[in-house]
Amino acid sequence: MTTHSVTPTDAQSRLLSRAFYLAAWRWHFYAGLFVIPFLMMLAVTGLVILWFTTIAPEYGDRLSLSPKPEAMRLTTLEEAVHAAYPVGTITRYIAPRSADTPALVMLTTEADEARVLAVNPYDGTILQDRPQAGTWNEFATNIHGKLLWGEDGGPGDLLIETAAGFGVVLLATGLFLWWPRKGESLRAALTPALSQKGRPFWKSLHATLGFWIALVLFFFLISGLAWTSVWGAKLVQAWNTYPAEKWENVPLSDQNHTSLNAGGLKEVPWALEETLLPKSGSDAGLSGLPEGLPVNLETINALGRALGFKGRYQIAYPADTSGVWTLSQDTQSYDGGSPTADRTVHVDQYSGRILADIRFRDYSPGGKSMAVGISLHEGQLGWWNIALNGLFCAGVLTLCVSGIVMWWMRRPKGTWRLGAPVAPPNLPYWKGAVFVMLGLSLAFPLTGITLLGVLGLDLLVTRLFPGLRQRLD
Repeated sequence: MTTHSVTPTDAQSRLLSRAFYLAAWRWHFYAGLFVIPFLMMLAVTGLVILWFTTIAPEYGDRLSLSPKPEAMRLTTLEEAVHAAYPVGTITRYIAPRSADTPALVMLTTEADEARVLAVNPYDGTILQDRPQAGTWNEFATNIHGKLLWGEDGGPGDLLIETAAGFGVVLLATGLFLWWPRKGESLRAALTPALSQKGRPFWKSLHATLGFWIALVLFFFLISGLAWTSVWGAKLVQAWNTYPAEKWENVPLSDQNHTSLNAGGLKEVPWALEETLLPKSGSDAGLSGLPEGLPVNLETINALGRALGFKGRYQIAYPADTSGVWTLSQDTQSYDGGSPTADRTVHVDQYSGRILADIRFRDYSPGGKSMAVGISLHEGQLGWWNIALNGLFCAGVLTLCVSGIVMWWMRRPKGTWRLGAPVAPPNLPYWKGAVFVMLGLSLAFPLTGITLLGVLGLDLLVTRLFPGLRQRLD
């Protein structure tokens, strides 16, 4: 008979492994405590946004109408709109998606109210007329990105950015906990134990579902973070913004492309938001409209057709005397189904010359990644994308609910304690695990600052109020 003795090295290795496991579990618990409400909110509002942008848009651009051989001239369509709003100022024209859907016209009324009209392109009939603000999509988007609390860079935006960073910590610790141990097979770890009952069933469901959606959740967190005001605007977008200096000898406005966003929604391509707009009134640019031809919606639309714009695309009117006509088609505005077809063209309002023509190929690598990433994030690449995003949101909700159920079953009964996993008994190992998590979190500044605060509070409570620490755990 052979006997196997446990060497000191083996024992140390097991203690180290156990200490890291306990540390990861503890940080997974506390990260989940903070992140789960945000993840559930993001999943629910994401489903609402998906419905009202891709399935049932609220501005009437998917209303069905009977197509005719030829659409009316756009100058005549403008006259029909001005008949309804004699003092209104048209700000944008959005071409129909197809021959049997309306065009959209955005205008500002005499009372400075922004409205959106769905107009029959064949006879000028206004099929739907509603305020631009106050849609369910806008409401859900404001919750999704700002918690209805402040503007970009406000408290809501900063809270969501912090939660998204902690979501990455949650993923890292979750994958560490998921990794098969104690003779468990990888195959068993990839499938939920449906035959189990009680907490083992929920634990198996939580672990396997978490593994399968981890990569997608990481993608959603990162693509969402790119819109935030600190990590996104200061660290990522600033280095991936298209440089207006590429437009040789074209005078620049003091307004950037963000000014082209309709209302509070982010519709301008991410890579162009911070790029300054060109300015009308010079001899700069390339040949566009023939000299002597009036520069109006009709001729700008004809130029767009000649340049290759088709289907749904947008024409923004000049905002002021130095502004430009802007033709655009991109997935972020829900125009097309392929981000690689993104295109933005600026035209001088006086000469009709093309001042800038930016395409997907002109974006930086980060800008290209975001153009594709945002399209996937918003479900704009077709029905398969809508279905997968809906399934993903349902998966996130299930993951959150299973985590809550596991905690509820595990918590100490009859007490007010949280029931957090115990801290590792060997403090140096615990510090090592925290160092790894801290390095990951510091990649996201707001999360890193919050984590440092939590660590400081944790140490303070441990040393000064040990009784309170026991109740919190």
